[in-house]
Amino acid sequence: MRQIIYTLLLLAASISAHAANPYDNPDTLVVARDGTGQFRTVGEAIEVCRAFMDYHKVIYVKRGTYKEKVIIPSWLDNIEILGEDAATTIITYDDHANIRMPGTEQGMGTFRTYTMKVEGNAITLKNITIENNSARLGQAVALHTEGDRLRIIGCRLLGHQDTVYTGKAGTRLYFENCYIEGTTDFIFGPSTAWFENCEIHSRINSYITAASTPQDIEYGYVFNHCRLTADEGVDKVYLGRPWRPYAYTLFMNCQMGGHIRAEGWHNWGKTDNEQTARYLEYNNTGAGAATGARAPWSRQLTKKEAARITPETVFAIEKQKF
Repeated sequence: MRQIIYTLLLLAASISAHAANPYDNPDTLVVARDGTGQFRTVGEAIEVCRAFMDYHKVIYVKRGTYKEKVIIPSWLDNIEILGEDAATTIITYDDHANIRMPGTEQGMGTFRTYTMKVEGNAITLKNITIENNSARLGQAVALHTEGDRLRIIGCRLLGHQDTVYTGKAGTRLYFENCYIEGTTDFIFGPSTAWFENCEIHSRINSYITAASTPQDIEYGYVFNHCRLTADEGVDKVYLGRPWRPYAYTLFMNCQMGGHIRAEGWHNWGKTDNEQTARYLEYNNTGAGAATGARAPWSRQLTKKEAARITPETVFAIEKQKF
C-alpha cells in the first residue's frame, strides 16, 4: 500500500509540474525590448517552448533592435517568429569568420557566424529583419538554416559575404516577398530553395549565388518573379558560381538589372565545373537578361520545361502541406 501511495504522489507531482508551465499551449508569446511583453529577447521566448509541439506557436516580436544570436533547436517544430514590422523589428549580431576563438589563433570560421540558426522543422519567419552587421572582415552569415519545410515570408536578410546559408542537403525552404542583400556568394549552400517575388540586391561587383547542390538532388535554387538590383556603381555581378560541381540554380520570370554580367555565370576557376553545373534561365527581362553572350555551358529552358517547374514539383510535396 505504501508503494502505491508513493507512486501516486510521484505521478501527481509530475502532472502538476507539467501543468505549471504556462507556455505549454498554442497561445502567442510576446517579446518586447522595452519590457512590455512577456520576454525581452527572442531567445528567452524560444527557451520556454515545448519540444516537438503538435500545435502552431507564434512568437510575436515587437518593434525594436534585438542584439542576440538566436538558435531554434532541432527539437522545436511549428514555431512562427512574427515581427511587428519588417523594417523596424531587427535581430542583429556582428560575428565574422576572422574573429579569433578564445585561447586559439584560429578564426571562428563561416559556420559559427550566424545571427539566427534554424535547426527545427516547419518553422516560419515572417515580417522581421535578420542582420549580420559586422564590418567587411570576412564571411558573416545572417540566416543559417538546417531544418526542413521552412517558410521565410516578408523578411529582410541583410549582410555582406554569405548572408544566407542554406546549410543542409535535402531540406526545403520557401522564401516569399523577401529582401536579401549582400556582397559575395550571399545565397549559398546545398538546400533546395524556392524564392518567389523577392528582391536580390548586390552591394558590390561579385557573385549572387554559390549553390552546392548534391549530384543526386534534382533541384537547388529556383528564383521566380524576382528582381535583381544593385547599389549605384555596381555593374559586374555574376548570377552564380558553383561552390560544388553539381550546383543547380535557375532564374525564371525575373527582372535583371544592368549590373548582371553578359556571360551571367562563373565556373569558380575550374573548367570541369562547366560539365556538371546546372545553370538555367527562362523568360527573364531587363538589361541584364540578354542571352546572346551567356556562358555557353549555361542553358535557356524551353516553355515546356519551365512549365513543369513549380513549388509542388520542386519540393515533391503538395504546397498546402508545406
